[in-house]
Amino acid sequence: MPKILLIPSVLLTTGVLLFSQTADRPKEKMVEWLSPPLPPNHPQTPQDEERGRELGRAEPAFEFLQPSLDPALPAYPPRKDLAISGNFKAACSDVLPRLVKAWIAGFRKLYPNVNIDVAPPYAGSLGAIELVRGNLDFVFVSRELRPEDISAFKAKFGYNPLSVAISGGSYRHFGFLDAIGFFVNKENPLEKISFDQLDAILSRTHDRGGEPITKWGQLGLSGEWADKPIHTYGIKPWNGFEEFIRQRVLSVDGRRGEWRDDINFDKVVFPVAGRVEADRYGIGYSGLAYIDSAVKLLPLSQHDGGPYYSPSYENVARAFYPLSRVLYFNIKKEPGKPLNPTIQEFLRFVLSRQGQQIVLDEALFLPLRASQLEASLRLLEQ
Repeated sequence: MPKILLIPSVLLTTGVLLFSQTADRPKEKMVEWLSPPLPPNHPQTPQDEERGRELGRAEPAFEFLQPSLDPALPAYPPRKDLAISGNFKAACSDVLPRLVKAWIAGFRKLYPNVNIDVAPPYAGSLGAIELVRGNLDFVFVSRELRPEDISAFKAKFGYNPLSVAISGGSYRHFGFLDAIGFFVNKENPLEKISFDQLDAILSRTHDRGGEPITKWGQLGLSGEWADKPIHTYGIKPWNGFEEFIRQRVLSVDGRRGEWRDDINFDKVVFPVAGRVEADRYGIGYSGLAYIDSAVKLLPLSQHDGGPYYSPSYENVARAFYPLSRVLYFNIKKEPGKPLNPTIQEFLRFVLSRQGQQIVLDEALFLPLRASQLEASLRLLEQ
């Protein structure tokens, strides 16, 4: 008698990359699969936080699959025409000591007269504060800088810090800059959503130009869903997840988007997936490491016309998925003036095939793709 496979009802539905439009692959058709929710994660204890400041955060189990490097990444040619040397003091977030020290070791093999000190405490927020005070040469941070960090820097120096993307984030590692997903209740028939629509749902500034969206029918749902209200769930400001969504989705052309007043905010990210699982008319977001409830992840596009990408591993690793995240190198650089030559060469090394191979070898974060790397290199010349 053949065996019957029973799939549990507590499953997560996701879509893969939307096919491009060709004769045999019509636009907007999706393949879906089922995946169990992840085990719940819990906030760090004070002891965990103290260990992270002193030693770095405890590393998670690695993803079984690892991406390949983008073949278009440029190699780093060591400089023979410059005397690359110097002593520098830096800081980094608690998830970055291992990667940062590996970059420094790789660079010192080429230039043994360079010393970069990255000592505890490991915390991006502390590093940003010390950068403003002038006690550090640069700081590695595993998220976007806080608005108050930027405003304090500008108040002192008259311009913003230079923030350069130096690596992709992780896919779904708890605490290690996982990609972020939007999701609805699994009974919701919605198949995809754009940033333009999300801005209309979540913001009160509507910098993307749309009219407010408050009912599911405004997103194309019909029948019993047409007049049902959209219940929104998010994370209370300030929070790294919240700031990322605010910058990517709600803010346009230098205008800082503001949240609607009636969003159901939690202080932390942990409960949001459960809120949406329990609310048939809910929509929310969280890091992929926190999808511990049976919700339906939505493919995303930056604009209404698409293309739409789901948060699959490949889409995040290729940086197709629009809520993939990046790590930043932050430094004081007056616009129009060059960086210190040694620091510039260190960044060129990090932003090279050799530097991104170190990211791949560390197996926690995702290497940059060539287009991302080129954009970072352009920032060095401004």
